[in-house]
Amino acid sequence: MTKEELKQILEEGEGQFIEFKEKFDKKLSKEIVAFANASGGRIFLGIDDNNVVKGIDITNKLKSQIIDTGKNCDPKIHLDLEQLKNVLIINVSEGENKPYLCSSGFYLRLGTNSQKLTRDEILEFSIKESKIRFDEQVCENFDFSDFDDEKFENYLKLTNISNTLDKKAILKNLKVLNSNAMTNAGVLFFAKNPYKYVGTSKIRCVLFKGNERLDILDKKEVDKGIIGNVEYGVTYLKEHIPVRFKIKGIRRIEYPQFPEEAYREAIVNAVIHRDYFQNGEVAVEKFQDTIYINNPGGLVPLLPKEDFGILSWPRNRLLADLLSRTYLMEKVGTGIRRIRKACKDNNNSVEFIDRRSYFFAIFKTTQKTTQKTTQKTTQKTTQKIIHKIIELIKENPSITRKKLGKVIGITEDGIKYHLDNMRHTGLLERIGAKKGGHWKVIEQKHSENILD
Repeated sequence: MTKEELKQILEEGEGQFIEFKEKFDKKLSKEIVAFANASGGRIFLGIDDNNVVKGIDITNKLKSQIIDTGKNCDPKIHLDLEQLKNVLIINVSEGENKPYLCSSGFYLRLGTNSQKLTRDEILEFSIKESKIRFDEQVCENFDFSDFDDEKFENYLKLTNISNTLDKKAILKNLKVLNSNAMTNAGVLFFAKNPYKYVGTSKIRCVLFKGNERLDILDKKEVDKGIIGNVEYGVTYLKEHIPVRFKIKGIRRIEYPQFPEEAYREAIVNAVIHRDYFQNGEVAVEKFQDTIYINNPGGLVPLLPKEDFGILSWPRNRLLADLLSRTYLMEKVGTGIRRIRKACKDNNNSVEFIDRRSYFFAIFKTTQKTTQKTTQKTTQKTTQKIIHKIIELIKENPSITRKKLGKVIGITEDGIKYHLDNMRHTGLLERIGAKKGGHWKVIEQKHSENILD
C-alpha cells in the first residue's frame, strides 16, 4: 500500500470493508471474525476513530500476537499483515468455513459495525445467502467503453474523495473493480446504461388518477444508475406532491402532503436492498392520497420481524457501503425510524409489508386533497419552473444545471428532470457537446405543451 492509497482510505473512512483501531486490544478478535463471516476487510492499527493517524510501535511481538489472535478463532483464520510506516494493516479474507467464532462470540460485519449474533443466526444467514451476493459478483461482459466518467466524477464530489490516485486504484479501493473486472455494484453505479448489463437496474415512476390502479396520468421508466435512480424517484414525487401554505407573521410555512425525508429514505431502501437476482423493478407509485414504494425481494432471511427498524441487515452490502458515503444514505441503520418520525410529524401514516418476494412501504395521508387540486398545484409549480428556466437560458444559453438549480431553488437533478422533459416536447434544443455546448429555446413552442 502506498501513502497516496492510505490517504484516500482515510478520506473514505470506515465502512463495510474498513476498520480503524488506535491500538491492539482484546476486541481485535471481534473485528477479525466479523470480516471473515462477511466479505472480508482490512483493519488499520494506529488510526483512531476520527481517521487520524496516531501510529503504533510495530514489533515482531505485536505481529505474533495478531497472528495468534487469528489462530485462536474457531475455525482458525489466516491473516496477512502489511506495514506502512507506523500503521499496521491486517488483511482478513472472507472465510470459507463460516461461521467463525472468537472468545466473545459470533460477529458479522454490517456497514461500519460488527454486530453480535447467535451461532444459529449466523449459520442460517450463511446458508440462506449461499455465500453469493449479486453486487459483489464480477460482471464478466462489461465493456469499459461504457464506463461513465461523469457519474464517477460526480460520485467523487459527493463523497469528498480526491482523485489523487488513478481511476483504477480508486475503483479497487472502493471494491468495485476486482482483478481488472467490474463488479455488478460498479456497473450499477458507473455504467452509462446499467440495463445493458443488469436487467433489473431500472426504476419505474407512475402517477395514477384517484386512489385505484386504473387510469395512469404519467409514467416514467429510467435507468440512471443507483444515485440517478434515487434522485429521479425523489424528484418525481416532489413534482407531484401538493404543498399547502400558511402565513405566520412574515413567514410562509409549507405543509407538503407527504414529507420528503420519509419518501426519500423509502426509495433509497428500495434501490439498495432490493433482490437484483429477482426480476422486476423498483416502483414509485403516487395516488391521490397514497404513495406505494415497492421493490423485488422481501426482508433478508436472517432479520427477525421484531428487529425490523432496529437492526440493519443490508442484502447488498457493497451497494450500501458505496451509497452510505453520500448524503443520500449518511445515517446507516436509522432509515425506518426516521421515516416513521417524519410521517408522524407530518400527520401521515406509514405501513411496511413484507411479502417475501416483494417489500412495500405505503404512505397515507389524512389531508383532504382532491385530484383536481393536486394536478392544479403540480401544473402551476411546473409551469413556474419551466418559465424561469426559459428566461434564464435566454439570458445565458451556456448556463449550467448547477447554476439553474441554485437560482430557481431546486436540486440539480430536478433541473435535469425538467430539461429532459422540455427537450422531449420540443421546448429546448441542445447545441453542441455536454461540455462547451449551449441551449436553444424553440420560440414557436409554448411551455404549456409540457403538460399535454
